[in-house]
Parts: sequence; C-alpha cells; structure tokens
Amino acid sequence: MPLPFLTADRDAEDLAPATASGENLPYEDLDRWRRPYRPGPWRVGGSALVLLLASYVLFSALIIALAGSLPGAGICFAVAALMITVAVRLVRVGIWVSPQGLRQLRLTSSTTVAWSDVTAVRTAQQPVRWLGLPRTVQGQALVIDLARGGSLPVVVTDRGGDFLGRPEAFAMAADAIEDQVAGYRR
Repeated sequence: MPLPFLTADRDAEDLAPATASGENLPYEDLDRWRRPYRPGPWRVGGSALVLLLASYVLFSALIIALAGSLPGAGICFAVAALMITVAVRLVRVGIWVSPQGLRQLRLTSSTTVAWSDVTAVRTAQQPVRWLGLPRTVQGQALVIDLARGGSLPVVVTDRGGDFLGRPEAFAMAADAIEDQVAGYRR
C-alpha cells in the first residue's frame, strides 16, 4: 500500500546527489527573495496565537452580524483583518536575500539594500532586545554594515523569536547569511 506522506522523504533521497554536487534543486528559484533560515518556534507560536485570537474576533463578528448590528460587525471584521495582517508580517520578519540585494523586514517597515552597499555582515556581542520587547539582555546580534557608514537596525539576534534558546541555530543562520552575502557580492 503506497503511503503518500512518505513521498517527500523519497524525493529528498532522490535529490540528495544533486544537492551534494552543488547543483540547484529543480524547484529552487534563485531570483526570488528567500530567507536563508527558518522562522523559529517563538515567532511561529506568536503568530499562531494572534491567528487564534483573530478567529475568535471573526466568530464574534459573525454573531454580531447575525444579531443585526452591522457597524459593530464591520469593526470586528476590520480588527480581525488587522490581526491577520500582523500575524503574517510577524512570521516574515527577518533577513531576506536575492540577486538584487539584502532585504530586512521588520514588523512595520522594510529596508532593501543593494549588494554594492553592503560592506560586511558580522555577529557582535551587544545588548539586544529579548523577544522584541523593550527589555534588553546581553546577546549576539547579526550586524549589517553599510558602505555609506553605519549599519542597519538589528533584526536577527540570538534572543529574538527565531533563536531564543537555540544558540547553535543562530550560529548556523548567521553563517548562512554571511555565505549568501559572500556569494552574491562576487
């Protein structure tokens, strides 16, 4: 009896020689913006919690609409739409790379820098925000230095939503971003 949920494992084994030889995978589009690391459990959990709350607000909008108060239902629907937008944006926060440059997404804004403007990407020991809250603790941050002087605001830290409690994952992600920058700057 074929088990369709095992096909992903089989495909990964079939494609293993291609990835070991340095070839691109057939589905990998190098012209798209990609994050060189996965979103962490705190970031995904926070987004899931916001989406859960949004579902309750949508359900309350339905009940309010059925009760006959359409303005109240519209307000609840708008609040739920805002919550869904925040949840999606929360998952997308981080560093993204493409042949065009480096993009840093934050919750309310984003910054795109061409590869010619990036001088260095390094990790630094400094005070960082714990889970993006105002409280700061000593930790490591991925600092992106710019050619015009200064650096981008820090988004990727070992105390952030992606790497809290996973220092080896932070080290691997920092190395992956540094490798991407080195590869694209050539």
